[in-house]
Amino acid sequence: MSTPVVPSEARVDAAAWPDVAVVPAGIRTRAAAVVAERIFTSTVRGLPLRVVYDDGTLLGAPESDGAPEMRIHRPADFYARLGRGWLIGFGESYLAEDWTAEDLTAVLQVFAEHAVHLGSGPLGQLSRLHLPRRPGRERNSQTNARANVSHHYDLSNDLFALFLDETMSYSSALFDAPAAGLPQAGPDDLAAAQRRKIDRLLDRARVGEGTRLLEIGTGWGELALRAAARGADVVSVTLSTEQKRLAEERVAAAGFADRVRVELKDYRAVEGEYDAVVSVEMIEAVGYEHWPVYFQTLDRLLAPGGRAAIQAITLPHERMLASRRSYTWIHKYIFPGGFIPSVRAIEDITARETGLRVRERFTMGDSYASTLRLWEERFTSRHDEVAALGFDETFERMWRFYLCYSRAGFQAGYLDVQQFLFDRRP
Repeated sequence: MSTPVVPSEARVDAAAWPDVAVVPAGIRTRAAAVVAERIFTSTVRGLPLRVVYDDGTLLGAPESDGAPEMRIHRPADFYARLGRGWLIGFGESYLAEDWTAEDLTAVLQVFAEHAVHLGSGPLGQLSRLHLPRRPGRERNSQTNARANVSHHYDLSNDLFALFLDETMSYSSALFDAPAAGLPQAGPDDLAAAQRRKIDRLLDRARVGEGTRLLEIGTGWGELALRAAARGADVVSVTLSTEQKRLAEERVAAAGFADRVRVELKDYRAVEGEYDAVVSVEMIEAVGYEHWPVYFQTLDRLLAPGGRAAIQAITLPHERMLASRRSYTWIHKYIFPGGFIPSVRAIEDITARETGLRVRERFTMGDSYASTLRLWEERFTSRHDEVAALGFDETFERMWRFYLCYSRAGFQAGYLDVQQFLFDRRP
């Protein structure tokens, strides 16, 4: 049965989602849409993907192959968005329900697995024609960084609590993986795996009784709590007012108010000397041009003999270089100002700009794929509660696309997550 064609304006709140509610129009859009359709259909025929239109038209793999299925309901709108906005338009067309997928992660994983090939072909040429510049307001200066962080992390503590576990950890957990394949983790395993991740970082940074610990990026306080339980004195800095509020409540409830101080402060403004510095998936919010200052700050604050441990999502170096000036759907809707580093970039910057060296590196990308799967399952199952918090269905589609897009990247090996341990070069 075909899906009724309902204009975006009738389905989407135009005030909240202007670029989703309104389909691009005009002579330039019509020309771009023709090119986009030609390139997309040609590309799909070479992928392990089944694309089905509501009128029965089929592209790509036959049904018998078991390939994931992408169903296009409003092809004219889909190609108009794709032609004018490319990857941003591709995501916006999902938010507008121009296309859907029963297994969204599987569809996005196909594109992630072929990202390098697609980037060098006609699809990549189309994307380079439509790479918008990053807005100046999203560059992570000390003036802009607070707004960028607030855009995501100050949405609602109650929203995050719906899909995170009891530790309120919003970064990759560390699961015990089987000999082969992805960790088959269940919901009950998530909190334990989050604590395992935190404990590994604290162990590598030698955090214990009397350690002066700086945490850059508070989250909702779990790492600070576990460090305080070891006897450490913790200063944790964040730019999220909502995270600071809940972290302080949790610290007080645990009886560690004398050991943990949470400050609303930019990492660049921190002063003092610390035996250990720990930062979990915060470097991704720093911005490409600010990475040297980030690592110089770690170097400046670390006491003689101290160690720094960070957890960071990483990209292959060539992909990082190719995308470092791009403005994507993730920037526009999820993480303004964000950018993912490569291992080589981290190693090169620390060697060139600081006295730090990478002493150890531990990769755990499979664990992130499992973490994201559990988050997606929990979020999807809480529809009524998400709506009760005031988030509309377009927001739900946006959040689901973000979680599935991220998981697809890790399952494809396009993204990885690593724990780095730094000390000073002799």
